[in-house]
Amino acid sequence: MTVQDLRATTRANDAGQERGNDELQTLWSKVVGRRSFLRQAGLAGAAVTGAGAVTAAGASAKAHRASAGPTEGDFAILRFLAAAELIESDLWEQYAGFGGVDGANDAYIAALENLDSDMPQYISDNTDDEESHAAFINAYLRSKGQREVNLDAFRTLRPSTATGGGNAKRLTNLKSLNVDTSWYLRYRATTNPDFGATFGQAVTINNQPAIPLSDTETPPGGSAPVPPTTRAQQRMQAIANTAGFHFAMIEQGGSSLYTTMALKVTSLEVLRIVVAIGGVETNHFSLWHDKAGNAVADPLAGVTDPVTGVSFPNLNNSGGEATQTNLILPEPCEFIPGLPDCSVVRPTIDSLAGAMAAVRGLTADRLFDGQSATFFKTISRLAREADAAERGL
Repeated sequence: MTVQDLRATTRANDAGQERGNDELQTLWSKVVGRRSFLRQAGLAGAAVTGAGAVTAAGASAKAHRASAGPTEGDFAILRFLAAAELIESDLWEQYAGFGGVDGANDAYIAALENLDSDMPQYISDNTDDEESHAAFINAYLRSKGQREVNLDAFRTLRPSTATGGGNAKRLTNLKSLNVDTSWYLRYRATTNPDFGATFGQAVTINNQPAIPLSDTETPPGGSAPVPPTTRAQQRMQAIANTAGFHFAMIEQGGSSLYTTMALKVTSLEVLRIVVAIGGVETNHFSLWHDKAGNAVADPLAGVTDPVTGVSFPNLNNSGGEATQTNLILPEPCEFIPGLPDCSVVRPTIDSLAGAMAAVRGLTADRLFDGQSATFFKTISRLAREADAAERGL
């Protein structure tokens, strides 16, 4: 494996640029334009009816918005987010079983702790968060007389046989992932994918496990020296490094998904839910962004999986801020045309960060390898319904 396209590609694709601009214009017309119109209407009315009437009208409008219930589009958004949280819970439960606070695989835990000594606690906390998100959204749907999302019928995938894998069938497959690491370059760039910018892979991770596959590969005694010396130690450290990059990939995707869905919500109550949970997803990403960088910096950099050949080079040796491992906060980038660059979540348009985009990304990750055609039909239907939602008046 080699490092590819270490600097963000600044060349914009014309078609992607036009699509991104169109989507952004539509969103801002709905979110900002309507408010501007209403403000202007209110000011015009003030000249005729007086401030008291305007104040009363404003209070009435506020009360109406507060009492308005969620729309069908809001419920569609919440159903997809519930499904996404169930999927996230399933993969995080696997990571926690191996490497969380109560994880059972000492060798995996030791390799994870080479990234950060607090990794088991972080993994367990992230797992708790995702489980709470799934349970809350489903409970909210039930409270509104809506059907909840249940994916138990698709828990058909065999778990890893390594210590910590347990016996429960899984929704997700962490045994051979294609981890998209373009997020690493994207968040260091001053260009934005919403406007057509594209990015290569910081590290190429293909067909690589992110959890131990069997106890035959486990280093004896749970040892994980830095640098790893034996074949088994190198294999386990490469698996842990892959997990570190996968953690960040999953959570940055959630950050973009929640931001994109928030632009479609009508009900203020549902908007509160989406924004509040989305903020936690962004918090998760910031944490894992930092830990992933430790896999490609001294003293851990240079690990190569002896089975798959996946390698984790020192990205600090590549030169420039595009790969510097201690730059983990989002660089300011293009956001609103004609205004200064701003540090923001990106992407945030349907085609790149909507529900179907999330399904495509997780499928390309091979997270669903082994799932049935019915599973893909179900999750795609939920995604299409969420993407079709529109913000109402």
